[in-house]
Amino acid sequence: MAKKKSRLNSFFDKFSTKATKITGSVWAFIIALIVIIVWGVTGPIFHYSDTWQLVINTGTTIITFLMVFIIQQTQNKDTTAVHLKLNELIASNKYASNRLVDSEDLTDEELQVLKKFYVRLSNLAEKEDDIKASHSIDDAEGLQQEKARSRGADRKKSNAQAKKPSAASKK
Repeated sequence: MAKKKSRLNSFFDKFSTKATKITGSVWAFIIALIVIIVWGVTGPIFHYSDTWQLVINTGTTIITFLMVFIIQQTQNKDTTAVHLKLNELIASNKYASNRLVDSEDLTDEELQVLKKFYVRLSNLAEKEDDIKASHSIDDAEGLQQEKARSRGADRKKSNAQAKKPSAASKK
């Protein structure tokens, strides 16, 4: 059952991604506009009957109803991807608070407490007359150099480990 559910989820994910790309295109808009124009032009032919009105109302209602679920699926996937990217940035910066990783799972009250904290930080930064006090190019360059040194040390370490003969090759 789990494999079947996984295939269904995978199919819906692929379908919704393609559907949102197609329906968000200029061609989809042009087709929808043509349908509305054709419907409007046929009004006098059908004497603006209840059936004529029902056709467009039913069609647009069904399409809207289905598109809500398709767009929500794509939006959920995009939101998750953005959260993961932000979590990676937070986790990779040694000065960032890892408490913010998964902050999307906090309650509204907890988010308001965090917001107050960052508003307070912002107010402190605004009190500085010098923009460099909180946004220093020197600090940014120093952090970049530190990252480069760290990457160099990591490469040396991995190269040293790669050059070590393994226990199996010693025999």
